[in-house]
Amino acid sequence: MTGGFVEVADRVLVLREPLLAVNVTLVLGDGEALLVDTLSTAGQATELATAVRAVTDAPLTLVNTHHHFDHCFGNATLAVDPPRPVWAHELAAAALRDDPDRLRREAYAELRDEHPQLAAELAEVILLAPTHTVHTEAALDVGGRPVLLRHPGRGHTAGDLVVRVPDADVLVAGDLVEQAGPPAFEDSYPLQWPDAVAELLRSTTPDTVVVPGHGDPVDVEFVRAQHAQLIELAWLIRAGHTGSAPPERVAAEAPFPARPALIAARRGYAELDGTA
Repeated sequence: MTGGFVEVADRVLVLREPLLAVNVTLVLGDGEALLVDTLSTAGQATELATAVRAVTDAPLTLVNTHHHFDHCFGNATLAVDPPRPVWAHELAAAALRDDPDRLRREAYAELRDEHPQLAAELAEVILLAPTHTVHTEAALDVGGRPVLLRHPGRGHTAGDLVVRVPDADVLVAGDLVEQAGPPAFEDSYPLQWPDAVAELLRSTTPDTVVVPGHGDPVDVEFVRAQHAQLIELAWLIRAGHTGSAPPERVAAEAPFPARPALIAARRGYAELDGTA
């Protein structure tokens, strides 16, 4: 893993994994630290642990923003020896606890063509389910620093969690906000996603630093612009479904590239049909 953590606000640092541009956020308190997301494999997580220890030797509390492999498959490497608490939304925790084989299979299938070595590692990784769950909100004390974990509603997944560090004015948004590429809709709720982003925007100020799931940290105006695109997409899906248009027609008019837009249209139709 090239590079290390870069400070984006007072004692809040971000490391970007280069292969998939995944962000990991480290929040430093007095004698304690919080690590948001744990990457994909034991190898990546081991390198991440080295990068963390180059910054701090404080004991860690871990947070998973959601259940996708690139954000939580490193849990076992970072939280087992010694045992450390791992927080996630209750649905993300349930997915990791109840169906690890399915998650491994899906991760392998997603990456086997473009990244076969990583896919092979994912097929063998040991998954560790979170030990602490959030339904709507939880407040943590990280070495004297308040940190708020909040589920803003269904969006990228059913169990997204955002992390707010008020004293640094930082919001870690997970994959509810994307900078390195378009949003990913495979497990999404595109009709509810705009409401989830509106909810997280309510906790921001004009100066808030927003850490997306992938890519460069962004400002609130970037998030507002992506929110507007998600609103437009949801409107197109509803209109297309009402008019019995094929999802392909919705995708052709959507403000995102063709493939993710088609996935979003199909997911949105499933929401409206009550099958999502």
